[in-house]
Amino acid sequence: MSVLNHSDEKLEMNETRFDVVIVGGGLVGASLALALAGSRQKVALVEGGMPTDPAALLQGWDSRIYAISPANRRFLESLGAWPDSARIGIIREMDVRGDAGGAIRFSAEDADAQALAYIAENRWMLGALWQRLAESGIHCMTGARVAELATDPHRAQLTLDDGRQFEARLVVGADGAASRIRTLAGVDAAIKPYGQSGVVANFACERPHGGVARQWFTGDSILAWLPMAGNRISIVWSTFRPEDLLALDEARLADTVAAAGQHALGRLETLTPAAAFPLRLIRPEGMVRERVALAGDAAHTVHPLAGQGVNLGFQDAAVLAGLLREAADAGDWMLLRRYERSRREAIHTMQTACDGLFSLFHTHDLPGLAWLRNTGLTLAGRLGPLRRQFARHAIGY
Repeated sequence: MSVLNHSDEKLEMNETRFDVVIVGGGLVGASLALALAGSRQKVALVEGGMPTDPAALLQGWDSRIYAISPANRRFLESLGAWPDSARIGIIREMDVRGDAGGAIRFSAEDADAQALAYIAENRWMLGALWQRLAESGIHCMTGARVAELATDPHRAQLTLDDGRQFEARLVVGADGAASRIRTLAGVDAAIKPYGQSGVVANFACERPHGGVARQWFTGDSILAWLPMAGNRISIVWSTFRPEDLLALDEARLADTVAAAGQHALGRLETLTPAAAFPLRLIRPEGMVRERVALAGDAAHTVHPLAGQGVNLGFQDAAVLAGLLREAADAGDWMLLRRYERSRREAIHTMQTACDGLFSLFHTHDLPGLAWLRNTGLTLAGRLGPLRRQFARHAIGY
């Protein structure tokens, strides 16, 4: 891995022009860079906060986890960047409970699959990706952030916060929900705050989880228990009062989570402290601009109740890499429009579905709505075709 830092004068002199500069070295940006390794494109990756030693990521447990679809597992495996299987949990069944007795349960078998999803920790996926990047020949620039972006019909020019400048045929913004590239490219975004935060933490369980992911819609919150490797779970508790959970010590937090989940796995023991992040729906007015493309959370966010945010991002990376690998001009406008059109339906469908479910289970002022949503949930679980459709959506089909 070529790491460009403030003292690397030789690289500064020789490496200022690229076909593709990817801004953001998280899961989506790193996977896109790796997917372009060995292509006709000369690629650079700019990341402001990543440690230069990927092994530093592979320490301890990470409370930030993702449910990776089978398709995206195959994508990461094709890059040689699937984490150690000893750290991977497998979701074989989903058990979803409504706020007034409704319930649905479906399994991987309903979708003719081996797993509905794989639970992987953020840092371990990052570590696997960055270890492969170290071998890839991609120019990785850490410790600097983008200050300015200018484009014309032929090129984009980036200026970093230390004054260095780079030219590229295409700049990809994979720099998260508060994307600097999105702002500098002049892409307006409609932002809908949900008023909730997602509280995450990991726990050891008294009883085996059996590969079952459990989710409760409580009326004012959504609690998910996701099976990790071994006899452990990770939770995502979407709540309007995250401060109440963050204020608890480890023992009280474990007791509170166990009680909220009806003690389905017996006693819990806290493995990682609780952390919280605000939940927002972000819909940019587009995914591309002149010589600029957006990917991952820079291009879209969804409520985590379906666990599909990072899956949409990985598919952004896979689709964009497929279009770019042999492109004569990585920033060709028609190519960028093809990327945007190819991703529009999947993103719109997932955002609409998650937003609709959030609204359905958080609306209390319509008579009979609680009965309707819970009855519908139970009915879907009893009807084989609908249950199979739920399972297929869960694995990203």
